[in-house]
Amino acid sequence: MRRLGKKYRNWLENLVIKNNSFDIQKNGVVRLYPASSQSHMPGSLWAATASPRVSRPALAQKIAADAVVIGAGLTGLRTALGLADAGMSVAVLEGKAVGYGASGRSGGQCNPMWRATPDQLCQRLGEKTAEMLVALTLSATDDLMADVNRYGVSCDFVQNGWVQAAHCNASASNLEHLGDAWNSVGAKICLLDRLATQKRSGSPDYAMSLFHPNGGHVHPLSLTRGFAEAAERLGVSIFEDTSAVGIQKNGSQWTVATPQGSVVTKRVVFATNAYSDGLWPGLRETIVPMVTTILATQPLDAATRSQVLPGNVTIADTRRAIYYARYDRDFRLVFGCVGSVDDVAALGGLGRLRRGLGTTFPVLKDASASFTWSGRIAVTRDMMPRLYEPESGIFAGLGYSGRGILMTSVMARALVKRILGAPESELPFPISPIERFPLQPIVRRLVPYATPAMELRDKLDTWIGR
Repeated sequence: MRRLGKKYRNWLENLVIKNNSFDIQKNGVVRLYPASSQSHMPGSLWAATASPRVSRPALAQKIAADAVVIGAGLTGLRTALGLADAGMSVAVLEGKAVGYGASGRSGGQCNPMWRATPDQLCQRLGEKTAEMLVALTLSATDDLMADVNRYGVSCDFVQNGWVQAAHCNASASNLEHLGDAWNSVGAKICLLDRLATQKRSGSPDYAMSLFHPNGGHVHPLSLTRGFAEAAERLGVSIFEDTSAVGIQKNGSQWTVATPQGSVVTKRVVFATNAYSDGLWPGLRETIVPMVTTILATQPLDAATRSQVLPGNVTIADTRRAIYYARYDRDFRLVFGCVGSVDDVAALGGLGRLRRGLGTTFPVLKDASASFTWSGRIAVTRDMMPRLYEPESGIFAGLGYSGRGILMTSVMARALVKRILGAPESELPFPISPIERFPLQPIVRRLVPYATPAMELRDKLDTWIGR
């Protein structure tokens, strides 16, 4: 690969390959595959296999509530649950349907660790806040399981561990350091060499990995719907097809307007994540909405399952265009990576998925896809969530950067504590000022083309042995 020359390699790393996917050959040649030659079968596995959907009415009148939550995803519904548990009346406004966004579209993995070390978190957040966040991160899967049991949510919860795999030598070194750092604060992470990684994951593609025994996976849409039903049992009113289109302050109260009604309240929680709009000034510009694309195979037989994720663990790797996988309850393999746009097939998205599946699990290189779908995730500058309180009575939590299944619950509990009067010193996230992502309009336009470039960089890292 060094024969390509430094200039050529740098050019390749920054290349935008529009409407194509590609492979790098041994001689350094880049072969392009037109996206138009790919076909796909649309439809979300989660929508097809989730607990039954409950249809809810739109808000068509003026009402009052102690708190209004905008967004019926995991953050919003878990916040509503906590506030209702404390005796508040809560109205949840959802522009589409419960779980429509990332909460019902993600890979459903429970990954209990940040990409930063505890020391790095201390530097960013301060010692006390970081200590709380580290403790809650280490217990996050168990805490979610406790919520599932407490509220009677049926969501196919499995807690058999998470394999976090290094895709190249540089990533292996960084991952080993990350594992040691988290073990020093009480994590029980095992460092696995190539043979142990292949035995644990079934993938021959990785030189080493970390194994997190507390990791797991859930049916994300069933989890979201289960939280919604639990919230309603506590008296929460959930309105679907009800977008919040305006917000106005009147003394100590806020009026949230919808197309056919309104809610008067003292507290408004924005839980819109990657689907944030311009309702609150600047909120949408604090994150970049990236896309995750996913396919699900046909149910795999026992012989194949003994070679692919034996033990029903999850896996996610260190690629920029990350590969991740887990099983559903019927033993379909659910495999995902970073996408470009909502259309799975656009800009080589489906080809990227299929190549990734074959690379990670060669035995599945010719496996057919029963379902393909996509969703949006909210990415912040440092890949850490944000808790905002821009005015009295206004709260927002978003920006999970791929850690949403667990960290939405951590954020929601923090929001509940704050709304109930806890000081900032008792929260696991600092209350941040709303700061726009640098060059955000330009970045949003370039996001669809970033993924092919990230994939190419991943290939280069692997090929040159970095």
